[in-house]
Amino acid sequence: MSPTQALASHVFLFYVSVAFGLLVAAGAVLAVLRWGLHKDVDHAWSSYRGWLILVPLALVPIFLGRGATITVFTIVAVFGFKEFARATGLYHDWYMTGAVYLGIIGTGLVALVPDPTDGKPGWYGMFMALPVYVIALVLLIPILRNRSQGQLQAIALAILGYLYFGWMFGHVIFLANAKHAYSYVLFLLFAVELNDVAAYTTGKLFGRHPLRSNISPKKTWEGALGAFLVSMALPWLLRFTFPAFFDVKDLILTGLIVGIGGQLGDLAVSVIKRDLGIKDMGASIPGHGGILDRIDSLLYTGPLFFHLVHYYHGLF
Repeated sequence: MSPTQALASHVFLFYVSVAFGLLVAAGAVLAVLRWGLHKDVDHAWSSYRGWLILVPLALVPIFLGRGATITVFTIVAVFGFKEFARATGLYHDWYMTGAVYLGIIGTGLVALVPDPTDGKPGWYGMFMALPVYVIALVLLIPILRNRSQGQLQAIALAILGYLYFGWMFGHVIFLANAKHAYSYVLFLLFAVELNDVAAYTTGKLFGRHPLRSNISPKKTWEGALGAFLVSMALPWLLRFTFPAFFDVKDLILTGLIVGIGGQLGDLAVSVIKRDLGIKDMGASIPGHGGILDRIDSLLYTGPLFFHLVHYYHGLF
């Protein structure tokens, strides 16, 4: 990945064209509704402003190259965990929070450095083993502090925070090392967001039956089915962006990963938010809530897609 390779990649140029084309079209529609037809589109406008931040935040580092992508995505993970720690109260325990910060930064570093065994980009072996070391560090902290009272909750939150932001989201970060990084990373980012939009749209239009009323009251079975069907069709529609060796099996499994995994990631984070009694993890992105609210679908799809590719074809 580099600026030269990005400009020569039909995959990168395609996704950039689609992303900015959608932004221009959506902006024009909102402008007509707001100033031409005098409709109340404040919520949609706030969400649109959020996309004006998110799209460049994703595409600019990918254009700049592998190092920039890993660095920026790792920073996103750090700030995402910060929102999680503040929402859950873990942020008050700086020892636990600091351990998770170290773990997330360590994940970014092992994705960035070459493998000492074969020189390939990204230290895959250490990436897979790192959760053991981070969890061991978290468990060591109460021992060093000679504390037991109230430590179980802090340990559980710290481990969950690292696994979510450091390791599960870390799979998306590590994909920047793949030979076909543009195909994999850009498809994941595009597909999970389209999955969310499809679930919201079909749920609004046809939703009648709550999917999980106590977890996410506005989600419906109809919306989930609509998102699933769109996600199953998307790999076929974007087949030309995948490597030539992607066969029917790969496309079907990719659709299942996005269609099911994306919604499970969203619901899993909703469980946490409902238990905390909050709507969003943060307010850092206008109209979208916090960082975790935006990347929650990647927490399932990233690792599953990563290991699909690695198992059948290898990353390099």
